[in-house]
Amino acid sequence: MSAPKTDTPVARPAHFDFDPAHTVLEVIDLTKQFALRRHLTEAVHGDHPVVKAVDGVSFQLKRGEILGLVGESGCGKTTTGKLIMKLMEPSSGTILFNGEEVTRSETKAEEHAYRRKVQMIFQDPYASMNPRFKIKDVLEEPLLIHKVGKNRAERMQRVKAAMEQVKVAPVEEFVDRYPHMLSGGQRQRVATARTLVLEPQVIVADEPVSMIDLSTRAEILHMMKGIQKAMELSFLYITHDISTARYFTDRICVMYLGKMVEIGPSDAVIDEARHPYSQALIAAVCEPVAGLANTPKELPITGEIPSAAKVPQGCRFHPRCLKAMDCCKIFEPELTKVGQGHYAACWLTVPEADRPKVVREPEVQA
Repeated sequence: MSAPKTDTPVARPAHFDFDPAHTVLEVIDLTKQFALRRHLTEAVHGDHPVVKAVDGVSFQLKRGEILGLVGESGCGKTTTGKLIMKLMEPSSGTILFNGEEVTRSETKAEEHAYRRKVQMIFQDPYASMNPRFKIKDVLEEPLLIHKVGKNRAERMQRVKAAMEQVKVAPVEEFVDRYPHMLSGGQRQRVATARTLVLEPQVIVADEPVSMIDLSTRAEILHMMKGIQKAMELSFLYITHDISTARYFTDRICVMYLGKMVEIGPSDAVIDEARHPYSQALIAAVCEPVAGLANTPKELPITGEIPSAAKVPQGCRFHPRCLKAMDCCKIFEPELTKVGQGHYAACWLTVPEADRPKVVREPEVQA
């Protein structure tokens, strides 16, 4: 049974610039943990490790804004998107939509009402479509589920309008085709149209161009940005590609091992990254030089990403950080303001006098 909603005032983080008139979605201290059972004894005694897929994530999405969620594979980006879409229940935390808590729906009607306004574009457009459905059926299905349109003629009118928005034209040539008869770019356009038929307020786009040829990515993102501006939509753009995030987003949130480590305006995060992990992501973007072959760069990072079941103490990035200090190994930093609307969770951004002191044990003389 769903937990009841409460009227307890929401404690918003310091990095929120909250304005009820301009804020559509808020995620506050959201967590998702998965229990692992590796052995029979663990299953019996309940002593099993926990994977912290999302660990205290907080951000807000403004009306008409595109917020990018970036990071390596396994950092919790997609899980965060699924939690927002209510495809899985959070372990704790709060989700607010237009100021109302929607963390856990008490009825199916509430869940349907929320999902009509918050839609998702999945990473693989082919896998997210029924291969036996024609394109017109794929786009009509959400309208049938949400009981939109008095009759099929009215629903088809919406379907055709959505296809024209995403530039799948002439519409008459595509509505009776099956998904396998379209190119990757055309399928992604149809997947976008499927979200638009319900006229949502928020779209969660999970790696929407990662399955598309490089030459087509810019076209798809340009199309999405045009629709976003025309309809004043809010986008949560999930990606590991920081170069497309710079082009497509207004703000960027960098995640590492389930935690937010930096958030701010896209240009500020990329041009003036303050967290060592953000700096490493940006340095990893290969910049071609005329007349020279692209050679591997020496990145300001070491080792592999730790297991989410064994999160390091202190700053979770310190085992891979070349600038780690003693305090990083013990104390976890909070998001600190480093610029206008720009925050980073790193002890290097805190004045030395304000950093936690590490008391060393005196060495015992032999």
